[in-house]
Parts: sequence; structure tokens; C-alpha cells
Amino acid sequence: MQEARRMIRLGVLLLLLGLLTGAIVPALAVPRLGVSAHIVGVSGGAFLVVFGLLWPQVRLGPGASRLGLALAVYSFYGGWLMPLLGGLWGAGTTILPFAAGAARGTPFQEGFIAAGLITSAVAIVTLCLLVLWGLRGPTRDT
Repeated sequence: MQEARRMIRLGVLLLLLGLLTGAIVPALAVPRLGVSAHIVGVSGGAFLVVFGLLWPQVRLGPGASRLGLALAVYSFYGGWLMPLLGGLWGAGTTILPFAAGAARGTPFQEGFIAAGLITSAVAIVTLCLLVLWGLRGPTRDT
């Protein structure tokens, strides 16, 4: 299944990006957001690999399977990128007040980060519902 292999490959890439993000944390305008991006990158990469390994068991049509891949990539990469951008920009207090502290960016930056995180959250919930739907009924082997 192409989607499964892509998820695994993109998961390993995100894991690597998350690890590399940890190396630049001290150089960021808001290091705590960098730590958040580091953790989300590493855990998101691991989750993408798990979803990729699980994907052959998910019974979906070709369109829904492609949608699942898109949702997975968008949600996990978006979840990593938004706090990283906040750390670079010195922004993010609107939606990440504990990690960003008093770091307030321009209205565009704050809105971009908020929109990215909210849509990433919606995407991961939708992905989980899609996977639960695809795991209904007996396994393919029976």
C-alpha cells in the first residue's frame, strides 16, 4: 500500500526534523516553543510511523486512504511547524501562552500559528475517526 509506505517514510523524516529542532532550541527567540516543536516533531514522527504500520489493516477506499495520508501529514507536520515558527518569530502567546510566555508576534504571525494549530488539531481528530471507521468489521485475513 503506497500510503502506508509514505506515512512511514514521512514519519522517519519528521522524527529526524524533530531531533534537529532540538539542536537549535537555544538559538530561537522563544526557546520554550522550540522545545515544544522538538517534542511534537519526535512524537509526531513516531505516530506517523505507527499509523503507517497500521494502515494495511485499515479498510478504506482509494480516495479515503489518500485523504487519511493527507490528514496525517498535515496534522503532524503542522503540529511541529507552528511552535517552531513561533519560536523563530517570537510569537505564539495567543494560542500557546504557557510555552510562548509574553512573546507576542504581529497579528499575522499570531493568526497564522493559531490557524495552523487549530486546523492541525481538527485534522488529527478527523484522521482518528477515519482510522476507527476503517478498522470496523473483521480483519482482511478472515
